[in-house]
Amino acid sequence: MTALTTAWVEDLTTALGPDAVRTDPDVTVAYARDQALMAEAGTPAAVVFPGSTGDVVAVMELASRHGVPVVPRGAGSGLVGASNAVDGGITMVLTRMDAVLEVSAADRLAVVQPGVVNKALRDAVAAAGLFYPPDPASYDWCTLGGNLAMNSGGLCCVKYGVTTDYVLGLEVVLADGRVLRTGRRTVKGVAGYDLTRLFVGSEGTLGVITEATLALRPAPATDPVTLVATFATSAQTGQVVESVVTSGVVPSMLEVMDRTCIRAVDDMLRADLDRDAQALLVARSDAGGAAALAEIAELTRLCEAAGADLVHSTADPAEGDLLLAARRAALPALERLGSVLLDDVAVPRSRVATFIDGCDAISSQYGLVIGVMGHAGDGNMHPTIVFDATDADQRARALEAFDAILELGLSLGGTITGEHGVGTLKADWLAREIGPVSADVHRSIKDALDPAGILNPGKVVRRRG
Repeated sequence: MTALTTAWVEDLTTALGPDAVRTDPDVTVAYARDQALMAEAGTPAAVVFPGSTGDVVAVMELASRHGVPVVPRGAGSGLVGASNAVDGGITMVLTRMDAVLEVSAADRLAVVQPGVVNKALRDAVAAAGLFYPPDPASYDWCTLGGNLAMNSGGLCCVKYGVTTDYVLGLEVVLADGRVLRTGRRTVKGVAGYDLTRLFVGSEGTLGVITEATLALRPAPATDPVTLVATFATSAQTGQVVESVVTSGVVPSMLEVMDRTCIRAVDDMLRADLDRDAQALLVARSDAGGAAALAEIAELTRLCEAAGADLVHSTADPAEGDLLLAARRAALPALERLGSVLLDDVAVPRSRVATFIDGCDAISSQYGLVIGVMGHAGDGNMHPTIVFDATDADQRARALEAFDAILELGLSLGGTITGEHGVGTLKADWLAREIGPVSADVHRSIKDALDPAGILNPGKVVRRRG
């Protein structure tokens, strides 16, 4: 550690207290990266644990004064390296700021700090008969600050939307330590630019979110109805997805797994799945009572019309949860086969089947196992490449397959990320998707809010020069 670094670390310790600053390499290495296996990561000079907005202000003022990069971080559940450390910088871990500050049933909103775990908010508002819908796969340990930074989605997106659809307002500490408040508590409001949505999904590159006012919904019915269907071809699955959209049926979940995932899950759970099926759909309705039964009956009709080999539905919550468990087990099942590189591509819903078949062709081309699971209802697919991380050739082929999948998604009119974000893993691909004019606007916004480039450098959009 240089004398200059020692000086600002001492200033940090004075401002936050010794319990909130860690420089021991055995500690800092644990905060160097998120869950993205192949994303580049540095080594932080210090890891700090602020306990309040004032602490975050102190960190940013010091970092701005000394020109030290700062990487905001939640629980580290990200999948694209967005919270990966920068060499010699500060990693700011916000998990100690974990208070649900307010739950208002009358206004259907909650005010939270960024370290609140997604599930903890769900549990906190349930007592008031309310519901916070965004449900990332890691909902039982990911933090809301990370969800906000990445604009996270989840299994319920088809009906309820993603994180940004529930953000009414934010408190954000800017790069120079100023505190910005955006949005409002009202249902409607169009005064000024929509700065709230600017920060949601910005991956900590524009400011550090220290408080959020989130919209809530009435709790859904407690008697959901669940359906599972299997198909001999991807095209049949795609037909169902299109028919769901055009028919106006809005299930609370519509999930898909390909044959690779089906077999991996069956090997792990011994669930007696149809191992010869090309695709499996899982759908759920939380409309309640007769309405839920009617929605699932219509989904059954659509699946049968598409030529499903099997359609089964149940109103028993326990059996329904078992059916959903197969979909939730897809990633863990693939992880049993080797290291995984998880992609996140969204395509128009009319191209879901074409995308699944395209990933199958890429699997053959690169000689790697690729399983596809995803949110069929909104076209957000998660192709997962399985490889041996100790084999240099397989690592190289995995990265080539990853790029081929992104290219496939763009060629189908899709996007390189539906909910996991850009981070470092896809930063070079962002410009290809959005084009030079949009990339220049991105850089202008970054320069306006963070002229020294100290906030999460190297993530999302590359700086000029």
